[in-house]
Amino acid sequence: MTIRKMSVRDLDVRGRKVFVRVDFNVPLRNGGVADDTRIRASLPTLKLILERGGLPVIASHLGRPKGRVVQGMSLAPVAAHLAGLLGAQVRMADDCVGDGAAKMAAGLRAGEALLLENLRFHAEEEANDAGFARRLAALAELYVNDAFGAAHRAHASVVEITRHLATPASGLLMDGEIQALSRLRESPDKPYVAVLGGAKVSDKIDLMLNLIDKVEAILIGGAMAYTFLKASGVPIGGSRSEDDRLDHANAILTRGKNSGVRIRLPLDHVVAPSPEPGAPSRTTPGPEIEDRLVGLDVGPQTRAAYAAEIARARTVFWNGPVGLCEVPPYDEGTGAVARAIAATGGFTVVGGGDSIAAVNRLGLAARFSHVSTGGGASLEFLSGVDLPGILALADAAPNAGCGR
Repeated sequence: MTIRKMSVRDLDVRGRKVFVRVDFNVPLRNGGVADDTRIRASLPTLKLILERGGLPVIASHLGRPKGRVVQGMSLAPVAAHLAGLLGAQVRMADDCVGDGAAKMAAGLRAGEALLLENLRFHAEEEANDAGFARRLAALAELYVNDAFGAAHRAHASVVEITRHLATPASGLLMDGEIQALSRLRESPDKPYVAVLGGAKVSDKIDLMLNLIDKVEAILIGGAMAYTFLKASGVPIGGSRSEDDRLDHANAILTRGKNSGVRIRLPLDHVVAPSPEPGAPSRTTPGPEIEDRLVGLDVGPQTRAAYAAEIARARTVFWNGPVGLCEVPPYDEGTGAVARAIAATGGFTVVGGGDSIAAVNRLGLAARFSHVSTGGGASLEFLSGVDLPGILALADAAPNAGCGR
């Protein structure tokens, strides 16, 4: 059953301060924002609040300062960047709690927003500390969570704060994530194909076990494919393998076979002596990789076979590149997967930073039904986990549409 939560659209925000938890954990370079994808993702929620006369008090973490002030992890560069995107004045607090932050929140005027300093400068944030949450809640009258990427974290600004502000609601980004991922988890159109890549099997064990009950095929690529190949007795040369996960890989392959799910492994590879740019590469004739060679991308046979599986699908979920996509020419397999999914015309969801970057680089994002910002939160949600940041939000009224 699809999760239905109170939406920011349901709140009367006029003249009221709204604590908006966002995910502005963005890369910084030379004193500025290097990639503003996550900032742009929350613009619709912030603009809606401003247009309806609300006063946004915006909070986020950035990096892992481990409860201490780290100047290089200040959100100050984000405030200037956000102001340009919003077309509104964004004031910057020197802390996320305390007299200074309280005074700035109290002084907000219509059309202005306040960005609080990095939540994780306080260890109490990650500890889900009740006292810290009360201090955050004192800055506003309403609460909106638009940080789906942090929804799997039981942190003070995600969970405990909701006990101190009435009718905690989801933002528009959170709404979209819940709806799209609930469709994958609860009622996917068949055939349903999952494409899983990236480095680690360990990151996706629970996800794969959950998907086996829902999909017709799982297509595996990236470094994690070599663990599965090794578990199957296929030589992988010097390719990376999680040897402590071979039993898990075997169990997944066995369960897939017993359930009638096609778990596809690479049929060929692009290999080289090392992943260094410019190293001489070639394509293997089959799945075996010779000693002293490293698998760096899926080969043309695999690309064609995976594209054929994808073409038959009505639902596709993709997380993780199928090759070392940051080092050309080992990005060709990931590009082939992206183009195949974009061409299906079905319900398609892509998640994971490298996969999303590839889709954006190819100009294909608009051809996907949903681009998930969630990362680990998306994987946990699709593994069947009830995320604490979602559970903490108020339920929508019966028969109400989600984010109407």
